[in-house]
Amino acid sequence: MRYLMLYRPSDTAAMESGAPPTPELIAQMGALIQKKIGEGKLLSTEGCAATSKGALVSYSKGKLNVTDGPFSEAKEIIGGFAMFQLKSKQDAIAEAREFLEIAGEGTVEIRLIHDPVCLD
Repeated sequence: MRYLMLYRPSDTAAMESGAPPTPELIAQMGALIQKKIGEGKLLSTEGCAATSKGALVSYSKGKLNVTDGPFSEAKEIIGGFAMFQLKSKQDAIAEAREFLEIAGEGTVEIRLIHDPVCLD
């Protein structure tokens, strides 16, 4: 089963400032990423730039609305994502815990991804 994990840091100020992570954090995260790729669990992962580099696009009642960043709701800011191939939701929770031990305070939203249906 594939699980999408969305990371929301508690302190978004550093991310929103555009400051890069510390060399120590980069090294720790790099080691974790290589370990998870080697285990065949991690399919993809990326960090997100500041919301000032993005936009919110909504569609309602036939009208498209585009709002350029930065976004005001800090608790909703996604700092990064990872896609895992795992056996269970419990495994996904364990992976999120290991990530948060390095990344620091924040939340990880875990979402099961629908696998495509084969139409043979």
